[in-house]
Parts: sequence; C-alpha cells; structure tokens
Amino acid sequence: MIKVIIVTDGPYGDRTFDTIREDFETVYLELEQPDSMFMDDVEVPDDILTELRTADLVISYILHPDLVLEMVDQIHEDVGWIIVAAWRGEGLKNQLEDYGNVSCPDTMCELVENGDPVYDEFVSKFGKPVVEIQMEGNKVTNVDVIRAAPCGSTHYVSKEMVGEDITDLPTRAGLKVQLFPCRAPKLRLFVDECKKGLASNFHSQAFQDAIDRKVH
Repeated sequence: MIKVIIVTDGPYGDRTFDTIREDFETVYLELEQPDSMFMDDVEVPDDILTELRTADLVISYILHPDLVLEMVDQIHEDVGWIIVAAWRGEGLKNQLEDYGNVSCPDTMCELVENGDPVYDEFVSKFGKPVVEIQMEGNKVTNVDVIRAAPCGSTHYVSKEMVGEDITDLPTRAGLKVQLFPCRAPKLRLFVDECKKGLASNFHSQAFQDAIDRKVH
C-alpha cells in the first residue's frame, strides 16, 4: 500500500485527508505561507521536507506559487508522484509538470490512470468517479462507489441517490454535487470554465454509465 502525504498552506486538503485515509496510509502537513515576496527567501522547513520524502505520493494544496515550486524542486526525485491540486496559471503548470512526475489537474475528480504505478494505485480508488448501482424495477436500492472524488462528494451523492427513480438520475446526481458543496471554484479562480460544473458533469456521467451497464 502506498503512503500519501497531503501538504497545504491554506484551507484546502482536509476533505481529501478525511476521504483517502480510509484506503491509504495518509499524513496531513500544514505549512505557513512565506512573508517575503522574493522567491530566494522562500523555504520549506527541513523537518517537513524530511517527512515529505517518506511519501510515495504527495498531494499539494499549497496556494503560494513560489512555495509549491520550492517544495516540488526539493522532493521530486525522492517520491513516486506529486499531484498539485491547487495552482494558478498555465506557466506555473508547465513549469511544475516539466519535472516529469508531477501533474496539475484542473479538478481532483478528473484523475485517470497514466501508467505510473504509484499514481495508478492511488487513482484506482480516487479520481474520476465510477459507481455501480443496484435496482429493483426503476428504483435504486444501492450504490457501490468504485472510484471516488477525493473530496468525498461521490460518497455523499451515492447515499443521496438510494431510493431514487433512475429517470433523470444522472442529472440529479450532478446537482447534488453542487450542494455538497464542491470547493472546486476556489482552487481554480483564474480560469474561464467553472470547475464546479466539471465536477457535476463527471458525477452525472458516472451515474449514466452505471445505468447503461445495468440496462445493457
């Protein structure tokens, strides 16, 4: 089983920690945002770096761009994969992904396998939602979550769909995500497309796929 470390310098990451620790050894680390405006003065404490290097997978919710760059530069050779869940600007994304074992998804509910064994072990459980449904007639009697959004929204929506009619079930599932509430817009403020809408669409599609598999 892989070890996952979540690192943050702000209000994000706690939901992911609460969700994934049921399936993986998971550690939650908090950093202070640097006071200096100069990158040369940005440092990640040695004790934090030492802990991060024990991870197979690091998930970063660091909002300060210089801090996340410094962290990735210091640890990328020592860990299997780094997911930067909070980032701003295509330039920063490109710079981070140039390290080779770093990905910067628009949302954490879009993750699918990429061939890397560490990343794929994580994504087998968390990422783009996959569900299976059981029905009696047109009523949903149970929803099994095969792969869940790391924030916990898939489990929330799945419980809410039990007892519902399958008519328009995908649409209702997508709407329920927005009531969770999804935090996606706060992580990616500087983009044109609403990321909450993407999260909603991913869950709608997961339930549509589950219905199609059941019916056919």
